[in-house]
Order: sequence, then C-alpha cells, then structure tokens
Amino acid sequence: MEKHAARPLNAQDYKTLLLAALGGALEFYDFIIFVFFAAVIGELFFPADIPEWLRQVQTFGIFAAGYLARPLGGIIMAHFGDILGRKKMFSLSILLMALPTLAMGLLPSYDVLGLAAPLLLLLMRLLQGAAIGGEVPGAWVFVAEHVPEKRTGIACGTLTAGLTVGILLGSLVAGEINRHMTPQQVASVGWRLAFLLGGVFGFVALFLRRWLQETPVFKQMQQQKALAESLPLQAVIRDHRKSLMVSVLLTWLLSGALVVLILMAPALMQKMYHIPAVVSLQANSVATLMLLAGCLLAGVLVDRYGAGPCLIAGCAFLALMTWVFFTVTARYPQYLLPVYGLLGLSVGTVGIVPFVMVRAFPPAVRFSGISLAYNLSYAIFGGLTPVIVTLALRLTPMAPCVYMVSLCVMGAIIGGYLCRRSRGETVPQTA
Repeated sequence: MEKHAARPLNAQDYKTLLLAALGGALEFYDFIIFVFFAAVIGELFFPADIPEWLRQVQTFGIFAAGYLARPLGGIIMAHFGDILGRKKMFSLSILLMALPTLAMGLLPSYDVLGLAAPLLLLLMRLLQGAAIGGEVPGAWVFVAEHVPEKRTGIACGTLTAGLTVGILLGSLVAGEINRHMTPQQVASVGWRLAFLLGGVFGFVALFLRRWLQETPVFKQMQQQKALAESLPLQAVIRDHRKSLMVSVLLTWLLSGALVVLILMAPALMQKMYHIPAVVSLQANSVATLMLLAGCLLAGVLVDRYGAGPCLIAGCAFLALMTWVFFTVTARYPQYLLPVYGLLGLSVGTVGIVPFVMVRAFPPAVRFSGISLAYNLSYAIFGGLTPVIVTLALRLTPMAPCVYMVSLCVMGAIIGGYLCRRSRGETVPQTA
C-alpha cells in the first residue's frame, strides 16, 4: 500500500489528528477517572470492617477488571474494523464507554445495596474495558493510515499525547474536586460528579468523530479487494508471531509505565509518603503534562532515528528517572514537582510503542494484530500490575521502582533486537 511517504502533513492530516486525539482524550478520561478516586470508592463499595490492605487490593482488583475485559471487546471491534472499516468501530467504542461511565456515577454504595454494589461496579468496569479495548488500537491504526509513511511516528505520538490529555484532564478534575470539597463532600457527591462529567465527555467525543473520514489505506484495500479473506485474527496468529510477541512485550512496558508511574503514583504518594492528596494530584498534573510533551518528542525522534535507538535511549532515561523519583520523594518531598515532571517526560518513551506496532503488521490484519497484542498484554500485565505492586509493597517500599526498572531493561533489549533487524534485513513498509 504505497503512500506519498515524503510529503509533509497537510491541513486534512492535522484536522484528523486533532479530532482523533481529542476524542481519545475524552474517552480515556472516562476509563482512568476511577483510579483517581480509588480510595473513596474502596470505602464506599466494600465493608467497613475489612483490613485497609485488603480494601486496596479489592479496589484495584475492580480497576484491573477493566483491563481483563479488553481482549474480548478489542478483538471483536478489531475484526469488524479490518472487515467493515476503521471509522465505524472508532465511533462505536465511544458510545460503549460513555454509557457505563454515566451509570457508575449513579451507583448506590455498599451501605444501600450490599454485595450488589461492588458487583454492579465490576460490571460497569468490564463494559468500560471492552470499549477501551477497541479504542486505543483503532485510534493508532486510524491516524497512522491517514498520514504519510515518514510521519507515522509523529501521528502515533500525537494520538498517544491525546490519550495523555485524558489522564491530565482526570488529574485536574480530581484535583479541583479535592481542593474545593471536604473529604466528606468528595465521598458523598464529588467523585460522582467526576464520573457524570465523564459520561458527558463521551457523548461530546462521539459527536466530534462524525467529522472524521475513513482511512485512505482501508479505502484502497476495498477498491483492490485486498481485505483479509480469512479471519484476520487467525492470519495474525499464523503468520505474524514475532511481531505479535514484540508488540505484547512493548505494551507491557507501556502499561507498566502508565499504570505505576502516572495512575497509581498519587495514591502511592499519599499512602507511602503521607503527601496530601491535593499536592500529589498537582504533581501528577505536572508529570502528565510533561508526559504529553514526551510523547510528541518521541514521535518526532522515532521518525528521524528509527525505533531501535530511540527505544534503547528512552528506556535508559526512564529507568534512571524512576529510581530518582522514588528515592528523592521518600527523602526530599520538597523536590516532588521537578522530579515528577522529569519522570513524566521520560515516560513519554511509550510514544515509540505504537510506531513499532503499526509497522509490525500489514494493513489487511493491522487492526486485529495490534488489538490482540495490546489487549492481551494489558489483560495479563496491565490489569495485574496494581495488585502485584500493592502486594509487593508489603515486602519493600521500592517495589514499584524495581518493577519499572525491570521493564525498562526488557524494553532496551527489544530496542537492540529492532536495531539488529533493521541492519540485517529491509523491514517491509506496510503503512
């Protein structure tokens, strides 16, 4: 599928990137707002007489359920995305996210419904997971297939930055609610406002995507009758196992960095270092803003220098800043803002991951290949990460740091593999 590889981005490309990134931001807000109110939700939806560590594990367990539900939703939407078109599934995922987010904001607590309360919360979280399972892979494919081949990195980086805006928006909303309400008011109505607002955001994002067009690559496949003849998922498993494995492992790196260093960090700072919620959320907003810049920078650099070298350098930077963050925050909390900001910039390394994944699969099975790898990895690794880290904290306060540095070592090894592959063979240009 040949594209005008050398042409610069035009006005239509920028419009597509902006609308896709904004829609992704609003949908990602819906998915992650849960973690910013995990402590409050744990108190409201579980019995009051259970140990605090068990309450944390159960709360993060429901958070993890959203990741465990990703593969089913992602695989189904990816299948139809490869057969019927990217845009249709791109819009459907938002509707499937907005409805359960609204419902979560209206759910009665454990005191009212008893055991039914956490079960309904779990069900809504599963529906959210199914929706996001189709959203993120679909968004990467959508933007990558709209831009010139040599601009794939900045396209994927921009979209990933857009998802980061969703995290930032969640952090800002949670920060404002905690700043202007007492803990009692947050527990009674504040957290619900955040979820109800998320439902509204979802419908706004659905409206915005009416203005997007189907990707040129998919239109060309339709015209040339080059759509997958068998099940796209079957072709991925049969013909693209190496690409699948690399994509699974890189998604593990991406999910670990976002879950541990961005989503869990505010709660960890509050519990481990007794940093007030307002301060930790403010620092999280700074880190997330820097993450946005890091994703854009990673996109620019990977277009210029390639995935292998950028991944090695990015993982080294991320490992260093992870160690610095946990060491400095424990001993010198007054330096939290600048240190967390630099950590957020280093987490921008994850902007390289979608570039590698988009290039790994041919267009006919691209959506299915990325969706299977991304969602399978998130279900196994991303979903279990909060539980593993929470349990490991009982052994050492540096458990999150050890976990992330280990993932960085793995990412650097994959970077070396990509360097060798690019030197030893011509990588098929499938974008």
